[in-house]
Amino acid sequence: MCGIFGIEGHVDAANFTYLGLYALQHRGQESSGIVSWDGERMQVERGMGAIADVFGEETLERLAGERALGHTRYSTAGASAIHNAQPIVVNTSMGPVAIVHNGNLVNAANERRRLEHSGSIFQTSSDTEVVLHLMACNPRQDLVDSLMLALQRVRGAYSLIVVTPDELIAARDPHGFRPLTLGDLDGKPCFASESCAFDLLGARAVRDLEPGEVVVARNANLESHRLAVHRQPASCLFELVYFARPDSSLFGDSVSEARLAMGARLAREAPADADCVVPVPDSGLFSALGYSRESGLPLEFGLIRNHYVGRTFIEPKQSIRDFGVKVKLNPVRPLIEGRRVVLVDDSIVRGTTSPKIVRMVRAAGAREVHLRISCPPTVSPCYYGIDMPTRDELIAANNSVDEICELVGADSLAYLSLDGLYDSVSNERGGYCAACWTGDYPEVPADHDRRQVELFPRQEA
Repeated sequence: MCGIFGIEGHVDAANFTYLGLYALQHRGQESSGIVSWDGERMQVERGMGAIADVFGEETLERLAGERALGHTRYSTAGASAIHNAQPIVVNTSMGPVAIVHNGNLVNAANERRRLEHSGSIFQTSSDTEVVLHLMACNPRQDLVDSLMLALQRVRGAYSLIVVTPDELIAARDPHGFRPLTLGDLDGKPCFASESCAFDLLGARAVRDLEPGEVVVARNANLESHRLAVHRQPASCLFELVYFARPDSSLFGDSVSEARLAMGARLAREAPADADCVVPVPDSGLFSALGYSRESGLPLEFGLIRNHYVGRTFIEPKQSIRDFGVKVKLNPVRPLIEGRRVVLVDDSIVRGTTSPKIVRMVRAAGAREVHLRISCPPTVSPCYYGIDMPTRDELIAANNSVDEICELVGADSLAYLSLDGLYDSVSNERGGYCAACWTGDYPEVPADHDRRQVELFPRQEA
């Protein structure tokens, strides 16, 4: 759950990296960082918080050079602390190296223990640092060879970008779990987690990196290498359901078109005798639009999201029921009152927020609330970089649909089927990871590697 961006050979490399990360801010707001190579040394700036909180004009002026990469983080491995902020920069026998990573390595703990027993000293608790230590243990004259040897040892999800004094290197794991796209900015190669970053810069999206591909950019020239490890492609389907920006293209699909198709299929699978369709903003918007178009029910923006809510806020001393949800969402009573509402959301994880939203819509005067979810029930945690709680905390892992409907207080509840989800995207069924809905993991982590820093806190506000 991170955003990464890198660019090679551009005089304003750090500034364009800043803008690229700005477009990828939805992928993480925990920490931000940029590193550049100025011809003599690595210049790095990192801090806790969003891009605009960490970087200003003076900060960017310190990041000279024509080669840069950046990172915006939400942690799935390693604590939320400045020492785990990326880019990670180290000096090795091969020269200075900086790295950014999106994903989660499922064998990181095993590799870390082995490396520590051999004398490695880790400076962070991030799984990303494992890759650097594996490189340091296998130095080669061409640093690209050292990186590829390191990547042969790790398993799980990684899209990463590396800066050295000589090149910018981008790599995607053999399953292709996380997205990584090659772009072209006036003849200069750049890489980003999502194509929306290129739109902001006026760059052209060229293509997705293939699973297991390593692309080396040297002086605006590109070389493509392949890892010797081959795996079944398993791109994360939850990216298309929820995580990616709707104006991006991902895994060969327009995200917005895929979500429209999910909503339309959901309307065919689970129609409701209702008066209007209301999206849960912002992630439910395009699925709700698809549901509305297919069903013929009017789309009403019956819930408004406050886009200026930070990660924390001061609660009143006198407790207000559902305060956290009310800070983020507010109903538009004239659009809801006296009507039978189809409430469309992208997913239900713990099931702690959905009851509050249903109560809110009822309090605004809705006669009925029919909840529709544009993906199947989430029954298994993700170990590849989308943070989800343990199986015991997932409401669908422990309750039937009817039981969940009663728990959230809706008049009816229906999820999009797995077949319906696959039919809404263009790639073949075998090209995706759907483990959070099926429990079928392409890479199974060891028990001690199953720890996850929680995106969905135990008691949601």
